[in-house]
Amino acid sequence: MGFFVSLQNDIRRQMDPTDLTSARREIDRLDDEIVGLLNQRARLALNIGAAKNAVSRTTYAPDREHDVLEHVKAAGKAGPLADGQLTAIYRQIIAACRALERALRVAYLGPAASFTHQAALGRFGDAAEFLPVASIPDTFSEVSRGAADFGVVPVENSTEGPVHETLDNFVDSDLKICAEIVLPISFQLLSRAEKSQIRTVYTNPVALAQCRQWLARNLPGAETVTVASTSRAAATAAEDPSGAALANALAATEYGLAVVESDVQDLSANYTRFYVIAPVSANQPTDNDKTGIVFSIRDKVGALRDMADVFARRGINMSSIQSRPSRRRVWDYLFFVEFSGHEAEPNVHDALQELEAQTVFVKVLGSWPIDN
Repeated sequence: MGFFVSLQNDIRRQMDPTDLTSARREIDRLDDEIVGLLNQRARLALNIGAAKNAVSRTTYAPDREHDVLEHVKAAGKAGPLADGQLTAIYRQIIAACRALERALRVAYLGPAASFTHQAALGRFGDAAEFLPVASIPDTFSEVSRGAADFGVVPVENSTEGPVHETLDNFVDSDLKICAEIVLPISFQLLSRAEKSQIRTVYTNPVALAQCRQWLARNLPGAETVTVASTSRAAATAAEDPSGAALANALAATEYGLAVVESDVQDLSANYTRFYVIAPVSANQPTDNDKTGIVFSIRDKVGALRDMADVFARRGINMSSIQSRPSRRRVWDYLFFVEFSGHEAEPNVHDALQELEAQTVFVKVLGSWPIDN
């Protein structure tokens, strides 16, 4: 009984109006200090932006942003804010400082509220100008012609594997990879109808593949109609009284739909990786980097093994290798490889030189920091 009396007394003390008023005054004081420091930071960022403009460097520097976020996480290790919360806060601060000079234009596979849009928002913040486009090739095109400063494109899903359309577009494009984004993917069943009234489910092929078992169990009689993106699915479902969409929660708000069922993906551990593409990639080594290349091998026995040995002898870990038809000759293939390290590091530089001597061609797609 004494325990409950003590607990009630603790609660009363916590709810004491005097204590609340004092705490709120302290929060106001801290907010004044934080705003003052943020403005000081913004002024310094403007000076750095002017210096970058003088040497034609972009205002978005993934290598520097990586270092800032690592520093912030280390400074906040005592908590109570978690690393993910600090990262989210500081990405918005960094984005707001960038926008004082000029809002970045970021192209993404639309319409609004697609997973690619969600990834772009998380990386560039609300201060950027987001340009929805109809396809992955259109994203490359908008960046190539200067209508967008950056593009965000999906490259790999942990359940369904690589996005071939993205890889194929690097072959004839001069664009570079300057960063990557890893986004947890959670599908919601969105509709304006009750679950029992749903007759059609709109989705894109990737979402359908990741939710097929759930649909078979829960909506066995519903027709599935594939569209270009999950956000397009949500927009279409909003106009169909008995329609539903597989999309994210952002799409529910964007298109006025209710969340009928949450987390309907077949596997709980489901992630999609996105590339940030740009005309140039000027990242400096951060000691935790990744490099992407595409190459074509000569038609001889052991050619692919010899390529892998170039990296193995130098202790360079190849984290991903994908093959794609070259579309130039029958049974001719291109290989897309990601490996640890930065192209400016001596062992990576030597590996690329040796690889160039052993292959038909090699193209470096960029080096970028890995976010922990």
